[in-house]
Amino acid sequence: MGKSLPPKFIIRTGYWVWTTMWKTMMSSLAPSDREGSYVRPSSEFRDTIGDSNFPAESGRYRLFVGMSCPWAHRTLVVRALKGLQDAIPVTVLSPSPLEGGWVFESGEFNCRTLAEFYQMAQPGYEGRATVPMLWDSQNQVIVNNESADLIVMLNNEFNQFATHPEWDLYPESLQSQIEQWNRKIYAAVNNGVYRCGFAQTQQAYDRACEELFSTLDEIEQTLAENRYLCGDELTLADVRLFTTLFRFDAAYFGLFKCNRKRIRDYPNLDGYLRDIYQISGVSETCDMEAVKRDYYGNLFPLNPGGIIPSGPDTDYFWQPHNREAKLKVGNRE
Repeated sequence: MGKSLPPKFIIRTGYWVWTTMWKTMMSSLAPSDREGSYVRPSSEFRDTIGDSNFPAESGRYRLFVGMSCPWAHRTLVVRALKGLQDAIPVTVLSPSPLEGGWVFESGEFNCRTLAEFYQMAQPGYEGRATVPMLWDSQNQVIVNNESADLIVMLNNEFNQFATHPEWDLYPESLQSQIEQWNRKIYAAVNNGVYRCGFAQTQQAYDRACEELFSTLDEIEQTLAENRYLCGDELTLADVRLFTTLFRFDAAYFGLFKCNRKRIRDYPNLDGYLRDIYQISGVSETCDMEAVKRDYYGNLFPLNPGGIIPSGPDTDYFWQPHNREAKLKVGNRE
Protein backbone atom coordinates (compact mmCIF):
# COMPACT_ATOMS: atom_id res chain seq x y z
CA MET A 1 0.00 0.00 0.00
CA GLY A 2 1.34 3.39 -0.95
CA LYS A 3 1.37 6.31 1.38
CA SER A 4 -1.90 8.25 1.58
CA LEU A 5 -2.04 11.88 0.59
CA PRO A 6 -1.29 14.32 3.44
CA PRO A 7 -4.50 15.59 5.07
CA LYS A 8 -3.32 19.19 4.66
CA PHE A 9 -2.98 18.70 0.88
CA ILE A 10 -6.44 17.14 0.62
CA ILE A 11 -8.01 19.96 2.63
CA ARG A 12 -6.28 22.70 0.65
CA THR A 13 -7.16 21.11 -2.67
CA GLY A 14 -10.77 20.58 -1.62
CA TYR A 15 -11.02 24.18 -0.39
CA TRP A 16 -9.64 25.54 -3.67
CA VAL A 17 -11.93 23.37 -5.80
CA TRP A 18 -15.03 24.17 -3.76
CA THR A 19 -14.45 27.94 -3.56
CA THR A 20 -13.72 28.11 -7.29
CA MET A 21 -16.88 26.17 -8.10
CA TRP A 22 -18.88 28.20 -5.58
CA LYS A 23 -17.85 31.50 -7.14
CA THR A 24 -18.69 30.18 -10.60
CA MET A 25 -22.13 28.96 -9.54
CA MET A 26 -22.89 32.13 -7.58
CA SER A 27 -22.02 34.33 -10.55
CA SER A 28 -24.84 32.62 -12.44
CA LEU A 29 -27.29 32.31 -9.54
CA ALA A 30 -26.75 35.73 -8.03
CA PRO A 31 -24.93 38.42 -10.06
CA SER A 32 -22.97 40.82 -7.89
CA ASP A 33 -21.23 44.18 -8.09
CA ARG A 34 -17.53 44.82 -7.53
CA GLU A 35 -17.94 44.71 -3.76
CA GLY A 36 -19.65 41.33 -3.83
CA SER A 37 -23.16 42.64 -3.18
CA TYR A 38 -26.06 40.86 -4.86
CA VAL A 39 -27.69 42.88 -7.65
CA ARG A 40 -31.18 41.72 -8.59
CA PRO A 41 -31.83 42.01 -12.35
CA SER A 42 -34.82 44.10 -13.41
CA SER A 43 -38.03 42.59 -14.75
CA GLU A 44 -38.38 42.97 -18.51
CA PHE A 45 -42.13 42.69 -19.22
CA ARG A 46 -44.00 45.72 -17.86
CA ASP A 47 -47.29 46.10 -19.74
CA THR A 48 -50.45 46.96 -17.80
CA ILE A 49 -53.94 45.53 -17.57
CA GLY A 50 -56.37 48.30 -18.46
CA ASP A 51 -54.39 49.48 -21.49
CA SER A 52 -56.11 49.20 -24.86
CA ASN A 53 -54.17 46.03 -25.70
CA PHE A 54 -54.98 44.36 -22.40
CA PRO A 55 -58.54 45.02 -21.23
CA ALA A 56 -59.65 43.39 -18.00
CA GLU A 57 -61.54 40.19 -18.82
CA SER A 58 -62.40 37.14 -16.77
CA GLY A 59 -60.56 33.98 -17.81
CA ARG A 60 -58.35 35.69 -20.37
CA TYR A 61 -55.24 36.00 -18.21
CA ARG A 62 -53.29 33.26 -16.43
CA LEU A 63 -50.92 33.73 -13.51
CA PHE A 64 -47.73 31.65 -13.45
CA VAL A 65 -46.35 31.13 -9.93
CA GLY A 66 -44.06 29.03 -7.78
CA MET A 67 -45.29 28.26 -4.26
CA SER A 68 -41.89 28.81 -2.68
CA CYS A 69 -41.25 32.18 -4.36
CA PRO A 70 -42.03 35.21 -2.14
CA TRP A 71 -42.52 37.47 -5.16
CA ALA A 72 -45.10 35.10 -6.67
CA HIS A 73 -46.68 34.61 -3.26
CA ARG A 74 -47.61 38.30 -3.21
CA THR A 75 -49.82 37.84 -6.24
CA LEU A 76 -51.52 34.78 -4.76
CA VAL A 77 -52.32 36.66 -1.55
CA VAL A 78 -53.90 39.60 -3.40
CA ARG A 79 -55.77 37.24 -5.73
CA ALA A 80 -57.19 35.45 -2.68
CA LEU A 81 -58.08 38.61 -0.75
CA LYS A 82 -59.87 40.12 -3.73
CA GLY A 83 -61.60 36.84 -4.58
CA LEU A 84 -60.25 36.51 -8.12
CA GLN A 85 -59.75 32.74 -8.14
CA ASP A 86 -62.44 32.18 -10.78
CA ALA A 87 -61.39 35.11 -12.95
CA ILE A 88 -57.65 34.45 -13.04
CA PRO A 89 -56.50 30.79 -13.23
CA VAL A 90 -53.09 29.79 -11.94
CA THR A 91 -50.33 27.54 -13.24
CA VAL A 92 -47.90 26.30 -10.58
CA LEU A 93 -44.27 25.58 -11.44
CA SER A 94 -41.44 24.09 -9.39
CA PRO A 95 -37.73 24.96 -9.46
CA SER A 96 -35.29 22.34 -10.67
CA PRO A 97 -31.57 22.51 -9.80
CA LEU A 98 -30.77 20.30 -12.77
CA GLU A 99 -32.69 22.51 -15.21
CA GLY A 100 -31.47 25.68 -13.56
CA GLY A 101 -34.93 27.22 -13.44
CA TRP A 102 -38.67 26.68 -13.16
CA VAL A 103 -40.31 23.61 -14.67
CA PHE A 104 -43.94 22.78 -15.40
CA GLU A 105 -45.48 20.16 -13.14
CA SER A 106 -47.88 18.77 -15.74
CA GLY A 107 -46.34 19.48 -19.16
CA GLU A 108 -48.67 22.35 -19.98
CA PHE A 109 -48.30 24.41 -23.16
CA ASN A 110 -46.01 21.76 -24.72
CA CYS A 111 -43.12 23.15 -22.71
CA ARG A 112 -40.99 21.43 -20.11
CA THR A 113 -39.43 24.54 -18.60
CA LEU A 114 -40.49 28.14 -18.09
CA ALA A 115 -37.44 29.21 -20.10
CA GLU A 116 -38.85 27.32 -23.08
CA PHE A 117 -42.20 29.03 -22.53
CA TYR A 118 -40.59 32.49 -22.54
CA GLN A 119 -38.79 31.55 -25.77
CA MET A 120 -42.08 30.40 -27.28
CA ALA A 121 -43.77 33.65 -26.25
CA GLN A 122 -40.92 35.83 -27.50
CA PRO A 123 -38.49 34.06 -29.85
CA GLY A 124 -34.91 35.09 -29.25
CA TYR A 125 -35.56 36.13 -25.63
CA GLU A 126 -32.34 35.84 -23.59
CA GLY A 127 -33.45 37.27 -20.24
CA ARG A 128 -34.51 35.54 -17.05
CA ALA A 129 -37.56 33.29 -17.04
CA THR A 130 -39.14 34.26 -13.72
CA VAL A 131 -42.33 33.98 -11.73
CA PRO A 132 -44.73 35.56 -11.14
CA MET A 133 -45.77 36.15 -14.72
CA LEU A 134 -49.12 37.16 -16.18
CA TRP A 135 -49.96 35.56 -19.54
CA ASP A 136 -52.54 36.79 -22.04
CA SER A 137 -53.99 33.56 -23.43
CA GLN A 138 -55.94 35.43 -26.15
CA ASN A 139 -53.00 37.29 -27.70
CA GLN A 140 -50.45 34.66 -26.62
CA VAL A 141 -48.10 37.20 -25.06
CA ILE A 142 -46.54 37.88 -21.68
CA VAL A 143 -48.14 40.93 -20.11
CA ASN A 144 -45.98 41.50 -17.07
CA ASN A 145 -43.50 39.64 -14.84
CA GLU A 146 -42.93 42.26 -12.13
CA SER A 147 -44.70 41.39 -8.87
CA ALA A 148 -44.91 45.00 -7.69
CA ASP A 149 -46.89 45.88 -10.84
CA LEU A 150 -49.01 42.74 -10.77
CA ILE A 151 -50.36 43.19 -7.25
CA VAL A 152 -51.49 46.73 -8.09
CA MET A 153 -53.27 45.43 -11.21
CA LEU A 154 -54.93 42.61 -9.27
CA ASN A 155 -56.14 45.10 -6.71
CA ASN A 156 -57.36 47.76 -9.15
CA GLU A 157 -58.30 46.32 -12.52
CA PHE A 158 -60.48 43.25 -11.97
CA ASN A 159 -63.04 44.50 -9.47
CA GLN A 160 -65.99 43.67 -11.73
CA PHE A 161 -65.00 39.99 -11.46
CA ALA A 162 -63.94 39.99 -7.79
CA THR A 163 -66.00 38.54 -4.96
CA HIS A 164 -64.51 41.21 -2.67
CA PRO A 165 -64.30 44.34 -4.83
CA GLU A 166 -64.83 46.52 -1.76
CA TRP A 167 -61.45 45.49 -0.33
CA ASP A 168 -59.04 48.15 -1.58
CA LEU A 169 -55.44 47.33 -0.66
CA TYR A 170 -54.08 50.42 -2.42
CA PRO A 171 -56.38 53.30 -1.44
CA GLU A 172 -55.51 56.66 -2.92
CA SER A 173 -55.37 58.31 0.51
CA LEU A 174 -52.59 55.96 1.63
CA GLN A 175 -50.61 55.50 -1.58
CA SER A 176 -47.83 57.90 -0.65
CA GLN A 177 -47.35 56.17 2.70
CA ILE A 178 -47.58 52.72 1.11
CA GLU A 179 -44.89 53.58 -1.42
CA GLN A 180 -42.59 54.96 1.28
CA TRP A 181 -42.82 51.62 3.09
CA ASN A 182 -42.42 49.69 -0.16
CA ARG A 183 -39.15 51.43 -0.99
CA LYS A 184 -37.74 50.88 2.48
CA ILE A 185 -38.89 47.28 2.82
CA TYR A 186 -37.88 46.20 -0.67
CA ALA A 187 -34.28 47.31 -0.33
CA ALA A 188 -33.64 46.24 3.25
CA VAL A 189 -36.00 43.29 3.82
CA ASN A 190 -37.58 41.73 0.69
CA ASN A 191 -34.34 41.93 -1.26
CA GLY A 192 -32.26 42.39 1.88
CA VAL A 193 -32.49 38.73 2.88
CA TYR A 194 -31.16 37.80 -0.57
CA ARG A 195 -28.39 40.36 -0.25
CA CYS A 196 -27.39 38.55 2.95
CA GLY A 197 -27.67 35.05 1.54
CA PHE A 198 -26.07 35.81 -1.82
CA ALA A 199 -23.31 38.12 -0.56
CA GLN A 200 -19.91 37.10 -1.91
CA THR A 201 -17.78 39.13 0.49
CA GLN A 202 -17.90 39.69 4.24
CA GLN A 203 -18.25 43.44 3.70
CA ALA A 204 -21.29 43.00 1.48
CA TYR A 205 -22.90 40.61 3.95
CA ASP A 206 -22.26 42.84 6.98
CA ARG A 207 -23.80 45.85 5.26
CA ALA A 208 -26.90 43.94 4.12
CA CYS A 209 -27.36 42.29 7.52
CA GLU A 210 -27.15 45.60 9.36
CA GLU A 211 -29.71 47.21 7.04
CA LEU A 212 -32.04 44.21 7.35
CA PHE A 213 -32.18 44.12 11.13
CA SER A 214 -32.21 47.89 11.67
CA THR A 215 -35.27 48.01 9.38
CA LEU A 216 -36.95 45.10 11.18
CA ASP A 217 -36.33 46.97 14.45
CA GLU A 218 -37.98 50.07 12.96
CA ILE A 219 -40.99 48.08 11.77
CA GLU A 220 -41.28 46.44 15.18
CA GLN A 221 -41.59 49.88 16.77
CA THR A 222 -44.20 50.99 14.23
CA LEU A 223 -46.27 47.88 14.90
CA ALA A 224 -46.19 48.58 18.62
CA GLU A 225 -48.90 51.19 17.96
CA ASN A 226 -50.27 50.31 14.52
CA ARG A 227 -52.04 47.08 13.70
CA TYR A 228 -50.64 47.31 10.16
CA LEU A 229 -47.91 49.39 8.55
CA CYS A 230 -50.21 52.24 7.52
CA GLY A 231 -52.58 52.18 10.49
CA ASP A 232 -55.60 49.93 10.92
CA GLU A 233 -55.99 49.05 7.22
CA LEU A 234 -54.24 46.14 5.53
CA THR A 235 -52.49 47.40 2.38
CA LEU A 236 -50.19 46.18 -0.36
CA ALA A 237 -47.25 47.25 1.80
CA ASP A 238 -48.28 44.60 4.33
CA VAL A 239 -48.67 41.96 1.62
CA ARG A 240 -45.16 42.67 0.36
CA LEU A 241 -43.71 42.36 3.85
CA PHE A 242 -45.78 39.32 4.83
CA THR A 243 -44.41 36.96 2.20
CA THR A 244 -40.84 37.60 3.37
CA LEU A 245 -41.74 37.24 7.04
CA PHE A 246 -43.51 33.93 6.36
CA ARG A 247 -40.24 32.45 5.03
CA PHE A 248 -37.88 34.13 7.46
CA ASP A 249 -37.51 31.69 10.33
CA ALA A 250 -37.75 28.60 8.10
CA ALA A 251 -35.32 29.66 5.36
CA TYR A 252 -33.65 33.04 5.66
CA PHE A 253 -32.63 32.74 9.33
CA GLY A 254 -30.39 29.73 8.74
CA LEU A 255 -29.78 29.25 5.03
CA PHE A 256 -29.32 32.96 4.26
CA LYS A 257 -27.38 33.74 7.49
CA CYS A 258 -30.05 36.19 8.72
CA ASN A 259 -29.57 34.81 12.21
CA ARG A 260 -29.39 37.75 14.58
CA LYS A 261 -33.04 37.23 15.45
CA ARG A 262 -36.00 35.17 14.35
CA ILE A 263 -39.33 36.83 13.63
CA ARG A 264 -40.63 34.96 16.68
CA ASP A 265 -38.18 37.04 18.74
CA TYR A 266 -40.03 40.25 17.77
CA PRO A 267 -43.31 40.37 19.73
CA ASN A 268 -45.09 42.78 17.37
CA LEU A 269 -43.77 41.39 14.09
CA ASP A 270 -44.60 37.87 15.25
CA GLY A 271 -48.21 38.78 16.08
CA TYR A 272 -48.51 40.79 12.87
CA LEU A 273 -47.34 37.78 10.83
CA ARG A 274 -49.96 35.53 12.47
CA ASP A 275 -52.64 38.21 12.10
CA ILE A 276 -52.22 38.33 8.31
CA TYR A 277 -51.84 34.56 8.01
CA GLN A 278 -55.21 34.09 9.71
CA ILE A 279 -57.12 36.40 7.34
CA SER A 280 -59.56 34.31 5.32
CA GLY A 281 -57.90 32.90 2.20
CA VAL A 282 -54.32 33.80 3.07
CA SER A 283 -53.25 30.53 4.69
CA GLU A 284 -54.30 28.63 1.56
CA THR A 285 -51.59 30.52 -0.36
CA CYS A 286 -48.88 29.49 2.13
CA ASP A 287 -46.95 26.28 1.49
CA MET A 288 -44.17 25.86 4.05
CA GLU A 289 -43.16 22.44 2.76
CA ALA A 290 -42.56 23.92 -0.70
CA VAL A 291 -40.54 26.75 0.86
CA LYS A 292 -38.23 24.34 2.69
CA ARG A 293 -37.96 21.91 -0.20
CA ASP A 294 -37.16 24.56 -2.79
CA TYR A 295 -34.80 26.73 -0.76
CA TYR A 296 -32.82 23.95 0.91
CA GLY A 297 -33.14 21.43 -1.88
CA ASN A 298 -32.48 23.67 -4.88
CA LEU A 299 -30.01 26.36 -3.84
CA PHE A 300 -27.04 24.01 -4.16
CA PRO A 301 -24.28 26.62 -3.59
CA LEU A 302 -25.81 27.45 -0.19
CA ASN A 303 -26.69 23.90 0.86
CA PRO A 304 -24.57 21.38 -1.07
CA GLY A 305 -25.88 18.38 0.86
CA GLY A 306 -29.48 19.19 -0.01
CA ILE A 307 -30.65 18.22 3.48
CA ILE A 308 -34.06 19.75 4.27
CA PRO A 309 -34.74 20.69 7.92
CA SER A 310 -37.75 19.21 9.67
CA GLY A 311 -38.99 22.40 11.35
CA PRO A 312 -40.47 24.80 12.12
CA ASP A 313 -43.88 23.71 13.39
CA THR A 314 -46.43 25.76 11.45
CA ASP A 315 -49.25 25.21 13.95
CA TYR A 316 -48.08 28.34 15.74
CA PHE A 317 -49.40 30.48 12.85
CA TRP A 318 -52.88 29.76 14.24
CA GLN A 319 -52.11 30.92 17.77
CA PRO A 320 -53.97 34.06 18.94
CA HIS A 321 -52.28 37.24 17.79
CA ASN A 322 -54.22 39.93 19.73
CA ARG A 323 -53.48 42.51 17.07
CA GLU A 324 -57.03 43.88 17.16
CA ALA A 325 -55.97 46.04 20.11
CA LYS A 326 -53.48 48.01 18.03
CA LEU A 327 -54.86 51.38 16.94
CA LYS A 328 -53.72 54.15 14.64
CA VAL A 329 -50.70 56.26 15.55
CA GLY A 330 -51.72 58.92 18.02
CA ASN A 331 -54.31 56.80 19.78
CA ARG A 332 -53.73 54.60 22.77
CA GLU A 333 -54.73 50.99 23.48
